[in-house]
Amino acid sequence: MCDLHDVSHILWEVIQLKPDCSLEEHFYGTATVGERGQVVIPADARKKFGIHPGDKVLVMGHPTGGVVLCKIDAMREFASTFMDVLQRLETNMAEPEAISNKK
Repeated sequence: MCDLHDVSHILWEVIQLKPDCSLEEHFYGTATVGERGQVVIPADARKKFGIHPGDKVLVMGHPTGGVVLCKIDAMREFASTFMDVLQRLETNMAEPEAISNKK
């Protein structure tokens, strides 16, 4: 059976969090909202995340009141990887049941 440690380890792989990352590594500066609601994403952030003119981004609200931008392609990749991991978890959970049903 898949235990909580296995689940958290797999999810950790999926979202690729690094415990030694500092907040400063994820801070790219500030931006001002223009009259038409436009915001310029700082160049360092665009470079790091491969955001280019014409790319589509999702604009999502964060529970704390902020806004999160995510490239649609990156979200598709995350969702695909997440679904693969979910499938592995379901398979791992089903295997012990199949073994116990054979006894």
